[in-house]
Amino acid sequence: MAETPRRVLGPGTEPDPRFTLANERTFLAWIRTGLALIAGAVAIEGFNIDLDETIRGILAIVLIILGATVSVGAGVRWLRVEQAMRQSRPLPFPTLIPFLVLATVVASIVLLLLVLK
Repeated sequence: MAETPRRVLGPGTEPDPRFTLANERTFLAWIRTGLALIAGAVAIEGFNIDLDETIRGILAIVLIILGATVSVGAGVRWLRVEQAMRQSRPLPFPTLIPFLVLATVVASIVLLLLVLK
């Protein structure tokens, strides 16, 4: 059983449990963000928002893809941070943050333009 974490996490020493638990909480926060994006897609389709059916479908698909991407990115980030802590390296840059900001801004602008049209 002890082989699995070492094979996944690589060499190094066990970090302080508080840091590992904080890393897990951050991972769970990103997962909640991904789920919220997917829930937004379900709401757009389920509540039949007053948009063209094609636009509504595209928006729902984009939100689902964005939510899935954030969720996968959360797992990758958790692993990279855990490996960095075990090897006493600096923490990696959180690439999820600029990605999510850019995607949210672009989606908001597109939605705003479609609603005001």
